[in-house]
Amino acid sequence: MAGVKDYLNSRVSDNREQIEHHIKEILKLIGEDVEREGLLDTPARVTRMYEEIFAGYDVDPRDVLGVTFDEQHEELVIVKDIVYYSQCEHHMAPFFGVAHIGYIPSGKIAGLSKLARLVEAITRKLQVQERITTQIANIMEEVLQPHGVMVVLEGEHLCMCARGVKKPGSKTVTSAVRGEFRTNTALRTEFMSLLGK
Repeated sequence: MAGVKDYLNSRVSDNREQIEHHIKEILKLIGEDVEREGLLDTPARVTRMYEEIFAGYDVDPRDVLGVTFDEQHEELVIVKDIVYYSQCEHHMAPFFGVAHIGYIPSGKIAGLSKLARLVEAITRKLQVQERITTQIANIMEEVLQPHGVMVVLEGEHLCMCARGVKKPGSKTVTSAVRGEFRTNTALRTEFMSLLGK
C-alpha cells in the first residue's frame, strides 16, 4: 500500500472553491489586501497545502502496516528518528519532531518502512502529541499482536514556541508502553539506551 505522502485529502479537493473563498475572507479580516501581488495565489496555495498536510483523514492507519511477514524473531526491533509533521488541533499551528517505535514480535513483523508510514498516517491531521503516541502503540498492538510495544515521541510545538509563552527550543516528550515493556524495567532501559537517551 502506498504511503500517506502519495495521498491527498479528497474532502479538501472536493471543497476547493469554498476553502479558497474562506481563506481569502480570513486574509481580509486580519487586515490584508487580498488583491496585492503576493497574496493573489495564496488561497489556492493554502488549499493545496491542506490537501497534503491533512492527508491522514483519507487513510486508515491500520491498513498502512500492510502485509506482515511470519518471522520467528522475538527480540527487540526499533525504528528511531522517524521525522513527523503535524498540526496542533488547539491552534492549527505546526508541531514536529521525531518518533521512536520499538516492539518485540510474536511471530509477525511489519516491513520497516511501514512504521514510518504509520507515523505519517496518524500525524497528517489535526492532532495532539499525546494522542499520536497512544494511537501508534495501539495500532501496533492490534495489527502485529507483539509481546510488547514502546513508542516515544519528541516534539517542538510552534503554539508554545512562537506564541503564548514563547519558549523556542523546548521539547515535549511523550511515551506509550504496552505488553512486556510495561512490566520489564530492563527492557524499557534497553530501548532508551538504544535511542541514545
